[in-house]
Amino acid sequence: MEQQPLPGSGSMAEVIDRYQTTVYGLALARLGSPADADDVFQEVFLAYFQSGKTFRDEEHRKAWLLRTTLNLCRRLTHSSWRRRTVPLEEGQVSPLPFREPEENRVWQALTSLEENYRLPLYLFYFQELSTQEIAHVLSLRPGTVRMRLSRGREQLRALLKGEFDHE
Repeated sequence: MEQQPLPGSGSMAEVIDRYQTTVYGLALARLGSPADADDVFQEVFLAYFQSGKTFRDEEHRKAWLLRTTLNLCRRLTHSSWRRRTVPLEEGQVSPLPFREPEENRVWQALTSLEENYRLPLYLFYFQELSTQEIAHVLSLRPGTVRMRLSRGREQLRALLKGEFDHE
């Protein structure tokens, strides 16, 4: 049986347009550096273009892009070159991704969490993935994802305590 093309899968530009925020946001949440996130963003879509892979549906395509993003982030953070270098400026402030100050405070609190909590929270709240989908992308058990979401929420609540209380 011949596989039909996915709706909206016609061009590379359409795929980039649809998933640019997803890929860049995940890379930024994982790496914390806009420059590194830019590099991973480019590598992910280059890998997508070069792979010529056929996807069952949009969920399969999205899962592949998320998994590839995480793999490239991991490769970047574990590279021997990166371990031998130091940033030009310690404490360099990266631009905040949102227009609203409240959203930026939540983002800053989220990015201050350990990766074990930051990535599941990001995927759950920003990318609206289910715990099953997060488990698949992060290669974890669903129960582990639920526990990390719960603990991450507690940590975020503690970090943001008083920030949004209205008097």
